[in-house]
Amino acid sequence: MSNVLLDAYHVAWGDMMFMKHNFWNILVMSIMSPLLYLIAFGYGLRTGQTDIGVSYVAFVIPGIAALSSLSSSFGSTSTRMNVQRLYYKSFDEMMMCPLRLSGIVIGKSMLGLVRGLISCFLIYTLGLFLAEDLVLSPLVIISIVVSCMTFSLLGMAAALLAKSHQSMATLNSLIILPMTFLCGTFFSVSSLNPIFQAILYCMPLTHASEIIRAAALPDYLEFPWISLAVLIAFGIAFFVLDYYLLKTRKV
Repeated sequence: MSNVLLDAYHVAWGDMMFMKHNFWNILVMSIMSPLLYLIAFGYGLRTGQTDIGVSYVAFVIPGIAALSSLSSSFGSTSTRMNVQRLYYKSFDEMMMCPLRLSGIVIGKSMLGLVRGLISCFLIYTLGLFLAEDLVLSPLVIISIVVSCMTFSLLGMAAALLAKSHQSMATLNSLIILPMTFLCGTFFSVSSLNPIFQAILYCMPLTHASEIIRAAALPDYLEFPWISLAVLIAFGIAFFVLDYYLLKTRKV
């Protein structure tokens, strides 16, 4: 296990140095999209109380945090790996090194995890000042970390499957765009038709939204442990997929 973590450290080191040298650009990019979503959806489209008894701003901020875990973690991992594979060809050189495949998967997902955490906690910290019903608890932190890691692993899978920059754009349109607006980030999935609920609960962002919102509003919502287990299962499945793609495909 220690050898795997050591390999993961060596793989992640280059991405962490990249983030260090571009920290301020990454910081601005990490906060802009969540902030715009908060202004547009939290204040621009709806006000007043929700059906669970909290303001819509308090309801939507955990959803935006979940959405940030998807967009930041998925986008940073998939984009970085896509450029390394298809443009610089540096990913091929790394694959020739004596590194364990599990260490490569964990290491390459660290950039998405860290960027996702930065984005989520920036918007959530702002939300703590805007909505007094929100709380910051260990369960909130655990939920955000699990969400960011899951979507970072998904971003790695997308990068490994993409054969060109155009195919990556297609994957973003097919994966990210539908989940962005349909997975309970801006509304309650429970208010929909049961058929649509069943479809949306097949998407990981729905479970991420559920657990982060419930953890952030413990006085109003019961924490859905099943959704946490399902999201962890998604993360394990994405890890296995990444490992399989590295082992069987010429990447």
